[in-house]
Amino acid sequence: MLNSITLKELVRRLRLLGFVGPYSGGRHLFMVRGTFKLRIPNPHKGEISRGLLAEILRQGGISRDKWNSI
Repeated sequence: MLNSITLKELVRRLRLLGFVGPYSGGRHLFMVRGTFKLRIPNPHKGEISRGLLAEILRQGGISRDKWNSI
């Protein structure tokens, strides 16, 4: 099961999965793995909701099992 998460924790976990960044790019930050760019939100002091986290993982090709194992 996914829970809401802070931006700092999201970045930490994505780095463990091989992404680098985050980099600024227009309206959103993004992280890179190889040639793939994954946009991540800037929640401005709030947490990233479960639904948005699920969408980020889907776009990044990250399974929930892999996410929960780190």
